[in-house]
Amino acid sequence: MLLCVWFLAVILFFAITDSTTMAQFAPPLKCVTFNVLHGGVFSGLRGNAQDLDHRLEITVEELRALQPDVIGLQEASTGRQRGNVAERLATQLGFHYVYAPASFRLFASETLNNVIGWVMNLTEGPAIISRFPIVFSETYDLPRCGRFTDPRVLLCAELETPWGRVYACSTHISGDICQTESIIRFLRQRLNSLPLLLMGDFNATESSPAITALTKEAGFVDTFRTANPTAPGLTVWQWVYAPRPTAFRRVDYLFVLPGTDFPGKVLKSRLVLNVPRHFPDGHVLWPSDHYGILTEVEFFPLVQQKTRLPY
Repeated sequence: MLLCVWFLAVILFFAITDSTTMAQFAPPLKCVTFNVLHGGVFSGLRGNAQDLDHRLEITVEELRALQPDVIGLQEASTGRQRGNVAERLATQLGFHYVYAPASFRLFASETLNNVIGWVMNLTEGPAIISRFPIVFSETYDLPRCGRFTDPRVLLCAELETPWGRVYACSTHISGDICQTESIIRFLRQRLNSLPLLLMGDFNATESSPAITALTKEAGFVDTFRTANPTAPGLTVWQWVYAPRPTAFRRVDYLFVLPGTDFPGKVLKSRLVLNVPRHFPDGHVLWPSDHYGILTEVEFFPLVQQKTRLPY
């Protein structure tokens, strides 16, 4: 009799779990945006990128500790001596990467632009570094808004995660609203069921038209401000050799645009890469003239797992 009751209880349990469907939360997506500071447009000619190699060592050490899934870089650079900064970081982290040069993207001829970059021994632009495979990427030329010699781009990548494909973008704009409006139009066409990630140095404060066009009009969520309603969140400009913090403006952002089926939820956000390294000789070096932002977002809906009956 006891055996029959136990058997009926087991069948009832599996029948209930099959009808209601068991669900597990996917882990949050950990994202970082960071302007790595290339050292200046003439740094390739001068051979001085403000201790770039040492700053990258500091950056890699902290990123390993933070364990992000996606990193949006700005001012990622290439040169004959420095190599490809995005590739260097990705290799040391064991991640995938994609990079889009923006500097000297002055003419319709890519050959001419490449020649200028070779002469200057420098290219720089946004990059995306991802724990997950990058299955597709695209670079979108932003309007120059009257600044012919200041080309800017938006770099986007589609990431193949275990819970679905995520569209992530990195950019570095001049702070002009005509560029953010162009970004909004471009990204609205790529919105899907999951949230979309936009990281970057926008050269604009959060009350500026360039940022309010994103947050007040287009529905982009400022993740740091959502998690920290009253914190200043200053990200720039930090003098890399200063003995103390010097940042006094907030221009770096990590935005989420809610998906059509799943809006996402900001769990936490904070400044990172905002502590200097002190050397035995008294030398001080910060990772960059910008601080980074780390955000954790509930990016994925429940993972549904049906349990089969044992017969």
